[in-house]
Amino acid sequence: MKKKINIHQLFWYFILFSILGLVIETLYGYFTMGIWESRKGLIWGPFCPVYGVGAIFLIFFLSHVDQKNYFKLFFYGALTGAVVEYVLSYGLEAIYGSRFWDYSYTNIHINGRICVIYSLFWGILAIGLMKWIKPLMDKLIDRINLKIKASTEIGIFLFLVVDALVTIWSIHIYETRAVKQYYKEEMQYSNISWVRKIEEEYFTNERMQKTFPNLRTKDREGNQLFVRDLIKK
Repeated sequence: MKKKINIHQLFWYFILFSILGLVIETLYGYFTMGIWESRKGLIWGPFCPVYGVGAIFLIFFLSHVDQKNYFKLFFYGALTGAVVEYVLSYGLEAIYGSRFWDYSYTNIHINGRICVIYSLFWGILAIGLMKWIKPLMDKLIDRINLKIKASTEIGIFLFLVVDALVTIWSIHIYETRAVKQYYKEEMQYSNISWVRKIEEEYFTNERMQKTFPNLRTKDREGNQLFVRDLIKK
């Protein structure tokens, strides 16, 4: 009988696969474009949360699939990955007001949010995840000392909450400043001195562009543009 997945496992799946996903994305960017660039989803820490969320859903749904049937793992993995990626695309855009990815450049896509090639990658990832990566992750999670596991989980959780809030804040400032600059308008920062200092001196265009190089937004005519291009113009 299979053991049920508990909340602690889900938490560590999210953390570990967010980190692993960042490594995969970074290497993919290097081998396909020949450049090293940030693929992070949060302003602090080595996290690409889309992979963490995707891994949780893959593990949850694929744990009920015959693990010896590679075709089923591939098919349901591709389907699950595509659905999760599509929903997350809308969700992240609603939260941040910006797009983190756009597949409009590919031949077959849906609203630029998902495409065939990346859905196939999800299928391949699903096989590797369920056959080899998850078992290794489970062993690693089991080795975490129970006495420090709870406090560690609480600490990391609180850090991620703050990280997400600061990320939303920073992207809002970055995006607003880019649009204002594009239309040659003056940027209005907070009236609170320490908040203004962070917005001006920490959320700089250089820092934000380095952290989120492929961030997209809309101009006032509704056109999807890279934020970095708005700044250049």
